[in-house]
Amino acid sequence: MIAFRFRALVVALAYLALLGGASAQTSTDYSVGPQYDSTHVYVEPGDFARFVASFIATFGGTASKQGVFQVTPTPSQTLSQIVATPVGIVSVFGFRTPVPYPFGEERTGYLVSDIDAAVGAAVNSGAMRLVDTFPDPIGRDALIQWPGGVNMQLYWHTVKPNYPPLATVPENRVYLTADAADAFLSRWLAFSRGKIVSDDAKAPGVEVGRPGDTIRRIRISSGFGALVVFVSDGKLPWPYGRDLTGYEVGNLEATLARAKAAGVEILVPSYAVDGRRAVIVRFPGGYIAEIHAPT
Repeated sequence: MIAFRFRALVVALAYLALLGGASAQTSTDYSVGPQYDSTHVYVEPGDFARFVASFIATFGGTASKQGVFQVTPTPSQTLSQIVATPVGIVSVFGFRTPVPYPFGEERTGYLVSDIDAAVGAAVNSGAMRLVDTFPDPIGRDALIQWPGGVNMQLYWHTVKPNYPPLATVPENRVYLTADAADAFLSRWLAFSRGKIVSDDAKAPGVEVGRPGDTIRRIRISSGFGALVVFVSDGKLPWPYGRDLTGYEVGNLEATLARAKAAGVEILVPSYAVDGRRAVIVRFPGGYIAEIHAPT
């Protein structure tokens, strides 16, 4: 029994040292602001214009000039456009060639102040490089992965962009099991210099399509914006886990009316939870998102 307790103590101390080490490995905040962080949306070229039009019709905003670019380090060609709205930005890609691996699996692009230092800090904090730093038409990029298979892009612009602040900051929605949740949290907090806003061990299961059950829900805020982690056993009904981003609006009914008129499909009807009403929708081209408004 004494030997067992000693081994348990050693394991616990090693785990705490790992968490403490990850938190201490980076002291610099490389974020620039949530108005520069974009969800990556991949659609078929034939759906490209319909998606962009529906997203702007739903949330307002403007789109950059459409072009065809090589945005990967190996040969490829894609339609590309940035759609900037008051509730968040999307980077839209419509590849005319096969999508090189592992592109298409990253969920979010985060602008950083120093790409080499930021990638180094991410790796030191526990991330893994999926694609090492490479040039793109307007800067440099890298793809990284956090525990639990959370893929992100870090990017840097040659000419510093200047976007206005957002009306509301979108949520990056991450679904994990307990096996990966604490490892992801400690490493993401170390890199992002973020803070836990709330950690509810018995959040309503309706948030992942399982009324009557409970899950763990952690909300995080950092210079990269908002991030929410849903921790469950992974037995998620569709479309939960396919939604990458949650958008906060002032009037949910008015937003949904505009969305429906633009061809957006309601996948999960309005439900109330955690001081908000929320729906899950699918835009033309297949992009799935959550939309919510405070109650």
